[in-house]
Amino acid sequence: MSDVAFIKSHLKSHPDFPKKVCIRTKFAIKKGLGIVFLDIFPILRNPLAFETLITHLLHHVTSKTLASSPSNKVDVVVGLDARGFLLGPIIALRLGAAFVPVRKRGKLPGECVSASYEKEYGTDIFEMQADAIQPGQTVLVIDDLIATGGSAKAAGELIAKRGGKTLEYLFIIELTFLKGASKLDAPTYSIVQADD
Repeated sequence: MSDVAFIKSHLKSHPDFPKKVCIRTKFAIKKGLGIVFLDIFPILRNPLAFETLITHLLHHVTSKTLASSPSNKVDVVVGLDARGFLLGPIIALRLGAAFVPVRKRGKLPGECVSASYEKEYGTDIFEMQADAIQPGQTVLVIDDLIATGGSAKAAGELIAKRGGKTLEYLFIIELTFLKGASKLDAPTYSIVQADD
């Protein structure tokens, strides 16, 4: 079994989570059935699956992402609130990079920069500490899932405001039919692509 198939086999589907029928989401409209939530936590409960996930992402970054980067290094890994916090510090540590959390408004101390983004049911705001990224630093952004791309786009805006350069956005799962990757300012990589 390939590592992608092994990782995918540990994802668990939960129909109608978090709501039985939510016609506001593009996913619900397309399927007409409600939301199907893909749960990454079974991966984290299995040490071999979790290590396979981390190793897969690191192999991609070191063999593909860095090969196309002029500096040939990653200075900062940005993790998105909240599942990006589970993966980001491990990836950062193994790459010898800093880890920077991007959180919902009001959750970080000190001076912060902010960016708003659209969700299926309204607007939200992400923040990052103002001194977390220095001009010219190279950055990876990581999260568990890309759907509409709003939260990842907001993170990219925060990085750009501080003068950083986003090399790539990394995800475990991509809902390709929502075309969220098209909104981003750098390439994306996802391990599992869900078409519906």
